[in-house]
Amino acid sequence: MTGIVRRQTLTLAVLLSTLPGLALAAGNASRAQDKAAACAACHGADGNSPTADYPRIAGQHQDYLLRALLDYKSGKRKNPIMQSQVENLAKQDLADLAAYFAGQASPLFSKR
Repeated sequence: MTGIVRRQTLTLAVLLSTLPGLALAAGNASRAQDKAAACAACHGADGNSPTADYPRIAGQHQDYLLRALLDYKSGKRKNPIMQSQVENLAKQDLADLAAYFAGQASPLFSKR
């Protein structure tokens, strides 16, 4: 194999390995409204935390929010409060929450 073909094959393999994650990223914001109530205590009802103690998550990119939630669930990202919040949620629940908060207005981000 030439170097170019080898690189193209490797690139294709990497892209194909991400397909299962892409299907998961299709969250449904309307399904998350009830689940998001538990988030309001720290992040605010719409993801705009009223205090600097907790991050504002409204308007963040959906894929970023989903990756953060999945990382808390797996333990890759460490925070005891967040880990306990996501431990009993399914991956689809996390995708729905990510979609919900990504769609909320934030003074930090202009709508895309």
